[in-house]
Amino acid sequence: MVSPDTQTGDSRRRHTRTILVVDDSRTSLHVIGGRLGAMGYMVVLAQSGREALDLISGRGFDLVLLDMVMPGMSGLEALAEIRTAPDTADLPVIMITALNDTDGAVAALAAGADDHIAKPFDFGVLQARIERTLERAGRIAELKRTVASLDARIAARAIELGETRSELAVTRADCARLQGSIDARAGRVVPLNGTSVA
Repeated sequence: MVSPDTQTGDSRRRHTRTILVVDDSRTSLHVIGGRLGAMGYMVVLAQSGREALDLISGRGFDLVLLDMVMPGMSGLEALAEIRTAPDTADLPVIMITALNDTDGAVAALAAGADDHIAKPFDFGVLQARIERTLERAGRIAELKRTVASLDARIAARAIELGETRSELAVTRADCARLQGSIDARAGRVVPLNGTSVA
């Protein structure tokens, strides 16, 4: 049994998640939007691929639930634009496909969808897929932050190493000049017996 505190924590976590639902069917949009809203997600609705891209460019979303077959711009075309834009290349996308459209599911995954779900779907299954996709995206984002931090540290170390090499080169040059000066003075020293030392 889940404790009330855990439920509250889960609910708060989901409230911070904003999902863009894209479907050309107004009925499907309102059903999906209502159910996801009841699950605690913030939901934004779009009726076309072009509208979805406009919304994505204007604000941040945690996940896009994208219908594959739409008039005008298809879900695959919208997904291609999402994946080619640097700011949204890693945006999690779950594609909605027809129940028996296995070729469509394969095409969606090949085009870069993180997952797919077939209509009509069970909302419990949809929620599980959303959570899994969001968790995976979170791990990837954390890994990228770690890599970026390591890259920055490596770059800083490389700069420090370059500076140290420059300082070492200057020190070696100074040592060589000092040694030359010592050698020159030693060559002019006349011992007590009067014989010059070469």
